[in-house]
Amino acid sequence: MKSRLDSRDLFRRRLLVSAAFTGVMSLALCGCQQKAPTKYNGIDISGAEYGKNFRLKAPDGSERTLADFKGRAVMLFFGFTQCPDVCPTALARAAEVKRLLGNDGERLQVIFITIDPERDSPEMLKAYTAAFDPSFLALYADVDHTAQTAKEFKVYYKKVPTGSSYTMDHTALSYVYDPDGRLRLALRHEQTAKDYAEDIAKILNPT
Repeated sequence: MKSRLDSRDLFRRRLLVSAAFTGVMSLALCGCQQKAPTKYNGIDISGAEYGKNFRLKAPDGSERTLADFKGRAVMLFFGFTQCPDVCPTALARAAEVKRLLGNDGERLQVIFITIDPERDSPEMLKAYTAAFDPSFLALYADVDHTAQTAKEFKVYYKKVPTGSSYTMDHTALSYVYDPDGRLRLALRHEQTAKDYAEDIAKILNPT
């Protein structure tokens, strides 16, 4: 009787060990098949609930939205034409990013949204962005709609008096959308053109 019980116990233990081993192997195989998350130089904000769209005017008076650029990555920056350093640096870097991307540069649309519509006329905006690259697009709205758009993108800006005029303090992030129009990255102003280009290349050519 004892030997029968021992045999049954041994059989049960073997079944439990086999089941446990099978479970561990299944988990290991699942782990091997999962894709490692893509690493970016910038801030991965995929799935963000803000910055989903805009409705603004181009210098030619046409209305533009994010859907107009489907099939291309979009790099978007808020600024103003009389900015002494941050904005020209951002646009010069964007031109270098486009060059570093090679053929993929044709699949990148750079957009500059003014936070100073009181001074930035359509003509000024067109000339300003074209000085960095003819393909760059400037967009604008009236004062109230500009404020609403900036809020939608969590962009801060404020007038700062300077003598008889004023300058603007503002957020210096560049946002990147993938070709399906999804917000994916926030790139910091202190990053290099190479950092930007590496991240945008991954957005354009996901593995």
